[in-house]
Amino acid sequence: MADDDNMHEDRRDDTGRPHWWLATLGRTIVWARMHVREAGTAEVFDSDGNTLVYDSADSARAALMDAEFVEYDGLDREDAADRGFDLDEVAPPHAESDDALRMRMVLQLPPRH
Repeated sequence: MADDDNMHEDRRDDTGRPHWWLATLGRTIVWARMHVREAGTAEVFDSDGNTLVYDSADSARAALMDAEFVEYDGLDREDAADRGFDLDEVAPPHAESDDALRMRMVLQLPPRH
């Protein structure tokens, strides 16, 4: 029974807060923001400004992973280095609105010296 309680606890932790995901192409980072709704559905705001709706958080995660995104909170320094950046270089974007956020969803990092 404790495992069931923990599973539900994890789902409650997912609800409402943004989950940031990123994909890399060279020194370019592309962000995606996932929100899990109380009903268990999930929405992903992508770098094109689209909000994609999924029937579950698992479906949204699978779609992001299929597109070679990784969850930002799960990255360690080695993972970041494998993707070509340092964790100190990046943080999820912030903006007052989704329209303003869309302009910050692609980050071009400076060349390494």
